[in-house]
Amino acid sequence: MSVGTEVTPARRPVSLKREIGLISLLWASTGSIIGSGWLFGAQKGLVAAGPAVIISWIIGGGAILLLALVHAELGAMYPVSGGSARFPHYAFGGAAGASFGWFSWLQAATVAPIEVSAMINYATHYSFAKGWLHPDQTLTASGLVVAVILMAIISSINFLGVRALALTNSTATWWKVGVPLATILVVAIAGGLHGSNFTAADGFAPDGAKGILAAVSTSGIIFSYLGFEQADQLAGESRNPKRDIPIAVIGSILIGIVIYIALQLVFLLALPASSIGSSWATGPYSTFTGPWAQLAGLLSLGWLAAILYFDAIVSPGGTGLIYTAATSRVSYGLSRNGYVPQIYERLSDRGVPWFGVITSFVVGCICFLPFPSWQSLVGLITSASVLMYAGAPLSLGVFRRRLPEAERPYRLPAAEVIAPAAFVVSGLVILWSGWATDWKLGVAILLGYVILAFSRGFRLNSHEPVLQWRAAQWLPVYLVGLGIIVYLSPYGPLKNPVIPLWWDMVVTALFSLAIYYWALAVALPSATIQRMIDEVVVPEEETAAP
Repeated sequence: MSVGTEVTPARRPVSLKREIGLISLLWASTGSIIGSGWLFGAQKGLVAAGPAVIISWIIGGGAILLLALVHAELGAMYPVSGGSARFPHYAFGGAAGASFGWFSWLQAATVAPIEVSAMINYATHYSFAKGWLHPDQTLTASGLVVAVILMAIISSINFLGVRALALTNSTATWWKVGVPLATILVVAIAGGLHGSNFTAADGFAPDGAKGILAAVSTSGIIFSYLGFEQADQLAGESRNPKRDIPIAVIGSILIGIVIYIALQLVFLLALPASSIGSSWATGPYSTFTGPWAQLAGLLSLGWLAAILYFDAIVSPGGTGLIYTAATSRVSYGLSRNGYVPQIYERLSDRGVPWFGVITSFVVGCICFLPFPSWQSLVGLITSASVLMYAGAPLSLGVFRRRLPEAERPYRLPAAEVIAPAAFVVSGLVILWSGWATDWKLGVAILLGYVILAFSRGFRLNSHEPVLQWRAAQWLPVYLVGLGIIVYLSPYGPLKNPVIPLWWDMVVTALFSLAIYYWALAVALPSATIQRMIDEVVVPEEETAAP
């Protein structure tokens, strides 16, 4: 009996099912991008940078597009479940693979609770939900119960199987894309667009370049663009991954860039002068708990406000749904690589990595406890995300050097320039996230190493990955070095930064480039990479074939 047809005594599948088509893949990524970010991003961005936040959205969109282009080539080359978490494993071996796998899991597992928090935040508009939040935005006892129930619903849908998940997400995404587009049109026509808002209050860029750049990371801009990689994460279940993944990855981020920049422009220009006040950072609009719905109310668009309050359930819920699926696929991939207990490879009768879904639910519920608001988690998840993304340009650079003849259904033009540029972008976003966020990320990284060491020490997985420390020698230098740069920069805690503004970006860029080429120089040999791919990637492609 071949590997692809072998079943356990309980006749449960041993491989994921390839049942997802192009539209479902595209909507998986697009649905992850259009989540709670559109409900809050325009308001939080204005608070952080004033009207100059338009520049922040362009910078953020360009940065994420570079990373998406890299993922498009990799996902088509090796369409395996949890791909983003696994590419560094094949390029640098076990030590680097375990690290980037943890970064990926950490990012994916904490998005669903953020989306649930957004749902509850908007829901407090209704009288029955008034008691769900304390004044400081922390959950009350009843709010915590509701949050857990919402997480349970999201997790339960994931147990129905990837086909039901794709259908549910695709249906929700048509709505999620349609509502922001309709909002842009209706608000622009009914409210009018006031060009004078560009210079209202304390000016176009009240905090200058620092505010513009900080807004990219901390106000939800990069967070809003996250999600394009979901097509990569679900690649092991795609019917035609080599054709569909590049289209889904690149197409989704282009859709997101257009929608988010248009949303920011309309929100800014439609605000009445009375809601702006004398300062963008503290104006009356900054206190809106449901920014778009309350703006619609100010413009006498009560019917639109009602739709938006309903959408505040659908949009975040859909994103939480797909990220819960991604979390289970990432943990599945980590188990296949031997980093976490092997129970994460077990599949239900519907081909769902069920223990990963349960873990995602538990972690999501824990996340509701210490963090007071939607925005409090955004910076942390943004940093974890770009740290995860940083593994992709490194892997692409390695594969181009070590496996130049490998099949590339989508070949990224100018990869020798775009890949290192994408890696530099990752470092810059972490810089702009600031020390207050990055030190927490450092603690989360250390916790991940403890978990990975526990699994390995107690032999909870029969796969024995070779850690290949030599190929990962650059990684601790990169992590510690970035932390030092952030600490000494204007985004650190020092009143008198050692590295001044602009020079901090130069230092980060040069440091990132040095790490990039160091990593490529010490990456695994061609024969080792090919053997690992033949042992793991090729069998997965075959066993999951229709």
